[in-house]
Amino acid sequence: MSMRAILALLAFVSGPAVAQESYDVVVYGGTSGGVIAAVQAGRMGKRVVLVEPTKHLGGMTSGGLGATDMGNQAAIGGVAREFYGRILKYYGDRSKWKSETPEEYAKRESHYVLKDAMFGFEPHVAEETYDAMADEAKVTVVYGERLDLKDGVKKDREKITSIKMESGKTFTARVFIDATYEGDLMAKAAVSYTVGREANAQYGETLNGVQVAHARSHQFSLPVDPFVKPGDPKSGLLPYVHAGSPGKDGDEDRRQQAYNYRLCLTDVKDNQVPFEKPEGYREQDFELLLRYYDAGFTGTPWGPRGMPNRKTDTNNSGAFSTDYIGMNNEYPEADYAARDKIIAEHVKYTKGLAWTLANHPRVPEKVRSGVSKWGWAKDEFTDNGHFPRQLYVREARRMIGAYVMTENDITGKRKPQDPIGLGSYGMDSHNTQRYVDDTSHARNEGDVQVHGFSPYGISYRSLVPKEGQVSNLLVPICMSATHIGYGSIRMEPVYMIMGQACGTAACLAIDAGVDVQKVEYGKLKERLLADKQLIEWTGPTKTITPAIRSTDLPGVVVDDTKARLTGDWKTGSYPGIDGKYQHDLNEGKGRKSARFELRVPADGKYEVRFAYVANNNRASNVPVTVESAGRKKTVKVNEKKPPAGDKSFASLGVFECRSDTPVVVTVTNEGTDGYVVIDAVQAVAVK
Repeated sequence: MSMRAILALLAFVSGPAVAQESYDVVVYGGTSGGVIAAVQAGRMGKRVVLVEPTKHLGGMTSGGLGATDMGNQAAIGGVAREFYGRILKYYGDRSKWKSETPEEYAKRESHYVLKDAMFGFEPHVAEETYDAMADEAKVTVVYGERLDLKDGVKKDREKITSIKMESGKTFTARVFIDATYEGDLMAKAAVSYTVGREANAQYGETLNGVQVAHARSHQFSLPVDPFVKPGDPKSGLLPYVHAGSPGKDGDEDRRQQAYNYRLCLTDVKDNQVPFEKPEGYREQDFELLLRYYDAGFTGTPWGPRGMPNRKTDTNNSGAFSTDYIGMNNEYPEADYAARDKIIAEHVKYTKGLAWTLANHPRVPEKVRSGVSKWGWAKDEFTDNGHFPRQLYVREARRMIGAYVMTENDITGKRKPQDPIGLGSYGMDSHNTQRYVDDTSHARNEGDVQVHGFSPYGISYRSLVPKEGQVSNLLVPICMSATHIGYGSIRMEPVYMIMGQACGTAACLAIDAGVDVQKVEYGKLKERLLADKQLIEWTGPTKTITPAIRSTDLPGVVVDDTKARLTGDWKTGSYPGIDGKYQHDLNEGKGRKSARFELRVPADGKYEVRFAYVANNNRASNVPVTVESAGRKKTVKVNEKKPPAGDKSFASLGVFECRSDTPVVVTVTNEGTDGYVVIDAVQAVAVK
């Protein structure tokens, strides 16, 4: 344990003396963005205090999210790039490699290791790096202090004069920065904000609001009965399935995308703590997952990504996984007691999921044996039972500032004139709810995964309140963006980028004696560039190709969302017919299939076609079988190459078809040598 951690623990246990302390800048929240904001202000010569409610710095970056969601890594500059450079330097010391060599890791996870930065790391390494940066910048760090939610913010008209903690300890400053995931300081200072999903119509977007039709990732690929007594709606619903309509596509609601824990696991037995059944475990909580297995699902519903020393950052993956869907809607505006209860339920759920996958007899033996190879990393989170300390609060309050970042900013249709850094990750929103669909089966809603655009600028005005509200507050985490815009921005490197901008702007506001809204953008830009921040993208540009609508195509078209799937399929990253395509994850060969049924309007000859999205990592030998009017034919499709003669569909041949009998097209991954992609099938009459 580091000296800083020891001192933090002593301070946390003994409790601070009730006192008032004065600083130039108070940063509330030791998240990644909060640490970098404080470090930047400290480097600019200001007296800075970083107030962190827990005993540790780093938020999710030191809380298990070691597989950095970097998007385009070339868009990450400034102090954020420095942080990842320090990670690389740390692992340049061969003595830090206990369970594998750096060469083995670099070969296994080459995308995380670059010449000047490393984007995959163990949790304790991130925390030690943040500690060192704060020390070097002479930042005073105060641990174990939470804002008094009843009377914690004092204002003189538009200016915050002080903030008070639950202990009574008070901090005064000239500028405040709310760097929490929840935005408590912002909210208690009477800054306008929102929660949940806006309607598409509000800001002229297409991916906001309810997303029933779009929710195809992390979705049930087999029918699963959601009722306590299968087939009997009167028996009630299984846990985590709600009654009623999911809502209408594009409409607003107040639901939150699911939270989870990013799990640091290891397969090194000497450094492993086995999964244990948590206190209060209820088998019924996992009945939906067990029925999914009963229906034929064979996968492991989580996604481990390799970190150094044979550890993981294990994230949500699949229809029923580490995301605790629908159980966090009250979290953003809840008090501490209610949040603690929500957090405890997330912990119990996650530990219960791990134990179920490793031990329950209804889980396939292959899955149980595979999961049992893993355990909690013994040398991580040692003061928390080796379980991550930080709940992944993907989204909570969002400020409504002078500039609201929307889908149109992310895709480049609109560009702010005052960029302070770049974002580049895809628009990524996790599922928000689980409901009963019109076939009386369980279905998830809310997942959106849209990638493929260039890095974009983030407006300085999205980090400050509207004029007339608060004049000395900056908000780098709960910044001003729509739900779907935030889905791209809400990544840890971008939090650091925005944190640096807020730390810089705070100092410039103090030096000029102006409100944060009045900071001269030219000077802000000049200082950010001097500190190696990247604020304008000059590299290759990309635009998202709009999805092809089946209604605009000739003949009869059946999209992949209407196919009967066997096995676990995942939504791809780029547009296809009626949205996106799906792929087999290049796994479970011989155990996955997609059955399409086409009904032609009249008897006759039809050309039957198959749509996919070509790529070099695709299979060259995808078996596609057509059954029509007693004839059966199998064609091997090479998905590495685009279809000849048509940019979307490959011809499977001409077939006699009858209007009273469906044409059945079945795609399997039997014996395939790469990713198998399914997008749509089509039947066009031949004259």
